[in-house]
Parts: sequence; structure tokens; C-alpha cells
Amino acid sequence: MMTTSLDRIDIKILNELQQNASLTNVELASRVNLSPSPCLARVKTLEKLGVIDRRIAVLDPALLGIGVTAFIQIKLEKQVQTSLETFTRVIDRLAQVMECYLMTGDSDYMLRVMVSDIEDLEDLIVNKLSRIPGVSSIRSNLVLKRISHKTVLPLDTNHPITVKVCSSSSRSLERTTKPRYDAASSSRSDAPVASMPVSPAIAW
Repeated sequence: MMTTSLDRIDIKILNELQQNASLTNVELASRVNLSPSPCLARVKTLEKLGVIDRRIAVLDPALLGIGVTAFIQIKLEKQVQTSLETFTRVIDRLAQVMECYLMTGDSDYMLRVMVSDIEDLEDLIVNKLSRIPGVSSIRSNLVLKRISHKTVLPLDTNHPITVKVCSSSSRSLERTTKPRYDAASSSRSDAPVASMPVSPAIAW
């Protein structure tokens, strides 16, 4: 396992790119007070380490007609390896699933999905999710209003970060000290939701 530390300049670069990934190298260098060559070298290193995974465009779903967001809880009959692998394989192919988490608690999985309307949500649940082998119950919660949404990770330039890169190419970030959060700038993502259980529960 290889470890390396990200210093204040590295973190400033990451913060700038999180805000605007389309910055040119010259613009980025100016913002972090570096000359272009060492700035580019640092960016290349961050990409090689996997800290910068990729650069993407963040779209406005409402303008594109994708106006419904829902959180879906899914429970499996058994948490056996074959069921978990099958579920993961199917979920990876569903474009409507923005995020999927394996959970503790009553449900095995939590999904965040985005669709055009309620009819599309019904189609996703009834014709796709309910047909995944091993799924025993599905419960959905419809988002009424998004209160807060961020894509920027809270990186503090005053707290160095140690990057661990395993030989298997799996990567993780570990803070050397606990970050300090400003209560005034903290945000909540607990948008009010209306419970909409799928009835009856689907048994396989």
C-alpha cells in the first residue's frame, strides 16, 4: 500500500475544480498561486492517484423534464452472495437509479431515483425493480421539494489529507485530523417526503 499526503495547495486545487471543472490550467494556476507547469503536474498526480475520479457536467434535471425524485427502500429475502450480486448487476443497468446504497436497518438497499413523472416511477417499480430475483418488498418515498443539494466535498485546506492507494487499485481518503465544520455553512438534505408504499409487498 502506498500513501501520500495532500498539502494545502493540492486541496486548494481540488476545491477550485470541484466548483468549476472547466477551468483551464492557466486559470487554475492563477487561482492557487502557482505557475502553470507545477499546477498541471499536481493535477496529473491527483488524477493518477484517483483523487480526481473524472470531470463531468452537472445538468439541471427540471429543464430536461426529469421532475420526480424518489427514495426507494428494498428488502431482499436473504442477504446471500448470489442475491447481492444479481441485484447489483441489475441496478447498474438502470439509468434512473442515481445512487444505490447497501444499508443497515430494516431495508437492505436505499436507492435515489430520478424519473420524468409518476407513471415512469410506477413503471420502474412494477416492471423493473419488482422483477429482480430475491426482492421481497419495495417501499418508496416521493420527494416534495429539494432543500439542499451539493456536489462539493467539504475539504479544509488547514487539514492535510493522507491518500492510501492499495495494490489492487482501490483507493480511499483518510483525514489526518478531524475537519472543523462551520455551523453557519452546514446544510441539510432532509427534504420532506411523502410515504408511498408499494402495496402489496412483492414476495418471490
